[in-house]
Amino acid sequence: MALHFELVTPAQLVRSADVHMVVVPGAEGEFGVLEGHAPFMSTIRDGAIKIYTSANGSPEEIKVQGGFAEVGATGLTVLAEHVEG
Repeated sequence: MALHFELVTPAQLVRSADVHMVVVPGAEGEFGVLEGHAPFMSTIRDGAIKIYTSANGSPEEIKVQGGFAEVGATGLTVLAEHVEG
């Protein structure tokens, strides 16, 4: 099983993939999301989203500035104000 992850800005869909885990820089601290995570919503702070494609792999990091993260029945969606790179 995998977590469906989408990273979106106001201008474009940056990333859409099935991954193992994503660590998000939440306003109250970092949080990790795996498949089956309870639904919730959080604001995010400037920082790096860490995307793990496998359980033992190294993360890919994407720097984001502001926005929201929503975990729902379909997976994790991050709506970032700006994505670097």
